[in-house]
Amino acid sequence: MNGDIGIGAAPAASRPHESLTFGPTLSILPPNDNVRELQTILRDRNTSRSDFKFYADKLIRLVIEESLNQLPFTSCEVITPTGATYEGLKYRSGNCGVSIIRSGEAMEQGLRDCCRSIRIGKILVESDTDTHAARVVYAKFPEDIAKRQVLLMYPIMSTGNTVSQAVNVLKEHGVKEECIILSNLFCTPYAAKTVVDYFPKMKILTSELHHVAPNHFGQKYFGTD
Repeated sequence: MNGDIGIGAAPAASRPHESLTFGPTLSILPPNDNVRELQTILRDRNTSRSDFKFYADKLIRLVIEESLNQLPFTSCEVITPTGATYEGLKYRSGNCGVSIIRSGEAMEQGLRDCCRSIRIGKILVESDTDTHAARVVYAKFPEDIAKRQVLLMYPIMSTGNTVSQAVNVLKEHGVKEECIILSNLFCTPYAAKTVVDYFPKMKILTSELHHVAPNHFGQKYFGTD
């Protein structure tokens, strides 16, 4: 793997084919044993639903926190309780989340836990089970979404088709590609390559690149399996 994937290298067992390159817009959550354990629990077919949801929420929180680090900040000054001046940072105004229904909704609470008053829109994309062709059937956004930085939430990306359709709808509503950050848990190399090629200015953050995605995620998380 050449070193242009981003802030962390994929573990050896999950590295995509050497010939694939993704560029600087794709980042992987910095790998450590804690992250690897969470990924293992979520992939284990013997994990109970209550444990699955608990550990999924932990991984979601880690990914959301790292995604928020990629939003634009601006300098600011505050006065401390002792009267001292502190030079710090704050988010630029105009951030929002957008979840891709239904599995993306699992990430909404993690975002709200980090950004209490953030607004969240929704997109519903239906995929054909045979052809994997995707089409948007519902979208609801803040009225001024074209002026916002958008954190697009979708935990499992196998082909990239669903995310591609969602990004196209955001762009149709005036959102700039470079103002979109895709927050993702598990991604296949094929999906990563597809999305990066289609949207080279969009940032993508995932916890893992692996040729087999845990497509049972949504059913297990919401108890519909």
